[in-house]
Amino acid sequence: MLRLSAVTITAALALFSAAACGGGSADGPAAPDALDANADLSKQTLTLSNWAGYMPEDLPAKFKDKTGAEVTVTEHATNEEIIAKLTAGGDSGVDVAFVSGQFAQALAEQGLLEPIHADLVPNLKNLYPEATKLAYDPGNKISVPYTWGTTGLCYRKDLTGYEPDSWNDLLQPKPELKKKITMLGTERWMLLPAQKSLGFSANTQDEGELAKAKELLVKAKPNLLAFDDTTFGDRLKSGEAALVEAWDGWCPTTEKNIAFTVPKEGSDLWVDTMVILKSSKNKEAAHALIDYILDPEVHAWAAQNIMYKVPNKAAMESLDAKLVADYPHLEMSPADLLKQESLVDLGEAAPVYTRIVTEVTAR
Repeated sequence: MLRLSAVTITAALALFSAAACGGGSADGPAAPDALDANADLSKQTLTLSNWAGYMPEDLPAKFKDKTGAEVTVTEHATNEEIIAKLTAGGDSGVDVAFVSGQFAQALAEQGLLEPIHADLVPNLKNLYPEATKLAYDPGNKISVPYTWGTTGLCYRKDLTGYEPDSWNDLLQPKPELKKKITMLGTERWMLLPAQKSLGFSANTQDEGELAKAKELLVKAKPNLLAFDDTTFGDRLKSGEAALVEAWDGWCPTTEKNIAFTVPKEGSDLWVDTMVILKSSKNKEAAHALIDYILDPEVHAWAAQNIMYKVPNKAAMESLDAKLVADYPHLEMSPADLLKQESLVDLGEAAPVYTRIVTEVTAR
């Protein structure tokens, strides 16, 4: 996924003052406001924060044509960046934000999010039933999923000489693959191969299990070419790397000999999601914007342009057969996707993950 980043949520949320935010509560999810289904949206304006290139450029203009509501788009590079803005105290000025699922969970637990008013988002009907069963937000009570996917092995069949199928292919590589391997460097995804290889949860908070995962990563590091979150696809295409840990949509399977697979030990289910801030004064327009994005023609853009699956049945069924053939991960069914482990907020264990990654990379 675009920039799914480190998970130091607890530290960021520690900056939040419920009194300063106004309308939020540090004691749990906020109660819903009374909203007007007949509100004049042309009198509301929205500020939306998203990652660069993560939605159609003409979306604000088309939404204004449809509803009369102005939309200003701001960008954030990482989850941490937008979390820091939303938890700094006072009104952030953001109405709708795109964040990863576990971050939405953390924001809701601090009372910073408006519950989703399903009656104002009729296009929720377009979501797969599985999209209502996400561990960080069962029933989509505080968020609406935008993209989802998993993490696995992306490899050059002509360079590996075999078809890798285990996280141990990264962690304990064949001699000829040493220094031809990259792993993701951000916290959840650096630990993921070791956790799954050892049979642990990707959300484990057990310090003994995390110590064992760290030990495995320390042993694996000398065999790596690099920890790489951004250029692993280019390294594969050039032949500098033969096998990399990759998010599914970023594996360049249109290239000859490059393939993607989910390891036999299982993997994660990551979700990028849309949330409405409790501090927003334009909540009716915010719901209308989310509803607009869930229109199949609009939502399909993400699969067509950033190659990530969307949890919208009608949108996925509209995809061109050649696109799906070029990016076979798009064929992964929601049921199979939900067999992977949903990432959730780590709470007080987040600093342990941060420490492990710092110590592994520093060696």
